Amino acid sequence: MNHDIGVAVIGAGMAGRAHAHGYRSAGTVFSPGLPPVRLVAIADINEDLAADTARRYGFARGENSWQAVVKADDIDAVSVVVANHLHREIVEELAAAGKHVLCEKPLAPTSTDARAMIDAVEAAGIVARVGFTFRRTPGISAVRDQIRSGRLGRALHVSGQYWTDYGNDPQAPMSWRYRGEAGSGALADLGSHLADVAEFLLGPVESVTGAALSTVVADRPVPLRHVVGHAHVEVGDRRERVENDDWASFSVHFAGGATGDLSVSRVAFGHPNSLKFEVFCEHGALTFDVSRPGEFQIATGGLPGNANGFRRVIVGVEHPYVAGGLAMDATGIGTGHNDSFVYQARAFLDEVAGRHELPRNASFAEGLHNLQVKEAVVDAATRDDRTPVGP
Repeated sequence: MNHDIGVAVIGAGMAGRAHAHGYRSAGTVFSPGLPPVRLVAIADINEDLAADTARRYGFARGENSWQAVVKADDIDAVSVVVANHLHREIVEELAAAGKHVLCEKPLAPTSTDARAMIDAVEAAGIVARVGFTFRRTPGISAVRDQIRSGRLGRALHVSGQYWTDYGNDPQAPMSWRYRGEAGSGALADLGSHLADVAEFLLGPVESVTGAALSTVVADRPVPLRHVVGHAHVEVGDRRERVENDDWASFSVHFAGGATGDLSVSRVAFGHPNSLKFEVFCEHGALTFDVSRPGEFQIATGGLPGNANGFRRVIVGVEHPYVAGGLAMDATGIGTGHNDSFVYQARAFLDEVAGRHELPRNASFAEGLHNLQVKEAVVDAATRDDRTPVGP
């Protein structure tokens, strides 16, 4: 593509705004050469929200349906940032209309849906990618580089958690996030990210064991108006049953021989958004905490016992995404998760334009594999192989 690229976002909530911000800023980072990006439309069933998000991020118009984006002839590439159960229909229609797609994770409710989506985008010959945004976090990418360098020896184990508290309050209003089959709650919302980060670091997961799912808030009040993201709104007296998981924990075995223990929660009091992990290798270890996305810690051998331990490394111009990725691109300036959406948008638009500067976003095939990991967790949890303790 050598002409300008018209972009749209379907979904004007919290994540939709992050995608809009990413498109608005994509042309300001890294090397020149990206064709001009036209900010065309934000679509949402909440027309006022669509109009407000369009105004805030400089898009030409708001739309009150995703079908309007499908039909528009001034749009080339689209982010799909809506409830998971809507992904398949929207992506299939966008593909049929010849529009390139960046779909939020998880790719679909089920692997069956994901395979149908893969068939649709392959038949259409479009660029189709999944938004696993944490791959673009400079600290996580720097940890991956350390592992892949081989300096720490073979990776042995990863221990990771993604804990949030957006569902901790039992008065938080009912929404689509709390409806659906087992595994469609915290496991799909947060576990999709955490499993992808683990595989981004250590390679593909081969099997799952020791899984458990739990729902600790039994019901929630029905909201009296539209819920945006995790926001609290006025609620009525009627309550609905929570259908899916608030918390999940599972062990994984990687194809390369390493193991991992992973846990996710939307009811972790005091943790608004805590993704963190430790990776243990033969000759060292690495840690990362998303609350400090521009750094990681490393422990290596070769130091005297009175000086050994974890050392803090500030991500800088020698690490991924810093040089050219920030307006003030110097070591120690700092970065945040919103920057990752800019890098993700830039990589997507580069691919649409036939350029290759940044690593590609995850493919739909990788999105399918991520769903298969989730389904393996649900299957392992359903088997409930708990062994009683004691007599």
